[in-house]
Amino acid sequence: MSTVVGAGGARIRVMAIVAAATAGALFGVGLLLSGMTQPARVVGFLDPTRGWDPSLAFVMGGAMVVYAGAYHLVRRRWRTPWLDTTFHVPSRRDIDVGLVVGAAIFGVGWGLGGLCPGPGLVSAAAGSHTALTFVAAMLVGMLAQHGWSRR
Repeated sequence: MSTVVGAGGARIRVMAIVAAATAGALFGVGLLLSGMTQPARVVGFLDPTRGWDPSLAFVMGGAMVVYAGAYHLVRRRWRTPWLDTTFHVPSRRDIDVGLVVGAAIFGVGWGLGGLCPGPGLVSAAAGSHTALTFVAAMLVGMLAQHGWSRR
């Protein structure tokens, strides 16, 4: 998040943090309501040999439709975001070894644990021991990647 300078800069920064926390909480509620915090639901989607559960595909598809529409609407109507100085849109479009290896590690972890970062954090906040272990391992992995990329 960029620091906004000017008379109302501190107020805008606080509003940005509140907006991010509100969006995160809303996302977490959506994950809970859709059942995506249940590892069995994710494993049921990834393992078609034991009675495939397509609910994850519907949740992801619905999220992509809503996000794509909102993204294009916001990009067309506003030159700058309300609570920051610029939009932060990734500019890299290349596929390198780090991306492929990271995606593979993510996919294997997702398949084995049935959790990804969003549902893992929501489940950990609810006190799930499995999710707490997952989040701890995720943080170790993030720190390892950060150290590796600084070499």
